Amino acid sequence: MASAALAACGDAPDEEGKASEKNDFLPCILSDAGGFDDKSFNQLSYEGVQDAAEELGSEYKEFESKNENDYAGALEQFVAQGCDAIVTVGFALATATKESAAANPDIEYILIDDAADGGEDGKTFDGKPDQPNIKPILYDTAQAAFLAGYAAADYTKTGVVGTYGGQPFPTVTIFMDGFKQGVEHYAKTKGKDVKLIGWEGNDKGVFTGGFDANEKATNAAKQILDQNADVILPVGGPIYQGAITAIKDSGKDVALVGVDADFFETDPTTQDLVLTSILKNMKISTTEAVVQAGEGDLDFSPYVGTLENDGVGLAPFHNFESKVSDTLQAELDEVKKGIVDGSIPVESYLNQ
Repeated sequence: MASAALAACGDAPDEEGKASEKNDFLPCILSDAGGFDDKSFNQLSYEGVQDAAEELGSEYKEFESKNENDYAGALEQFVAQGCDAIVTVGFALATATKESAAANPDIEYILIDDAADGGEDGKTFDGKPDQPNIKPILYDTAQAAFLAGYAAADYTKTGVVGTYGGQPFPTVTIFMDGFKQGVEHYAKTKGKDVKLIGWEGNDKGVFTGGFDANEKATNAAKQILDQNADVILPVGGPIYQGAITAIKDSGKDVALVGVDADFFETDPTTQDLVLTSILKNMKISTTEAVVQAGEGDLDFSPYVGTLENDGVGLAPFHNFESKVSDTLQAELDEVKKGIVDGSIPVESYLNQ
């Protein structure tokens, strides 16, 4: 089954109708159960591999997982089909990636959203992957989420904002931690009372138990909205679709905050709802890592995206530009400077 799902994509013909010169380097990418059309991190990583293959003049292979049972078999197929570099997308693939990397030291692995380091809880980060042929790509999204929390606290009319996640993995709760800190920073500096529901910290919050856009995702969002929240941050790929359903069912004026990608661009159905999005520039960092691997120059030290290196960021307000306060963007610019220079500390598992 894994073999049948693997796809190879070749170079497009040039203007004269002849195929461009091929590079025999073969990158491959394995999604998590969210799939490549999740409008989020799987899609961005997939586009990064596509861009890298085009730049290198090579083919690439892909496998879209349906569930966690696909991971090990798909990696075995990649090895059998001669993949030179394998991109695995998401912390859920960490164990399978480390096992495959240990068994195949001549293959280069690029693991997104996990340090490949330490315990299975994913909370250990010392900059030394368990296997020397794994390149971890990580994002300190707490920094960008801090800005989103500040913006949400400024925008709310009810004085209540909320968040919920798929499961309490560090790469999920890092968004919630940053969002919480941003809300608290706004309340403190402005002397205003803004309440955050759905996340208390230390794995205490509202979670759907998975990452599917199902009834559980809708009910979790409804639980937040029923407590008078008018800004909501769903963290976990497709679960934001449950929030859209809950918002529309509520009939209330509620703003959505996206994660990973700019939802306004990747999912036009959100354009009337999305206040902003917390960005991971995964497409660029994935492209760069695969190109480096193809050129024989991959640096295996972990990459950590931050506000300073543009690895994370905050999307424009788009349709909400006229709805936010006139001073908000300037305030966010100042807060960002403070985060970058360290005068405004933002805590996350990546900097403890």
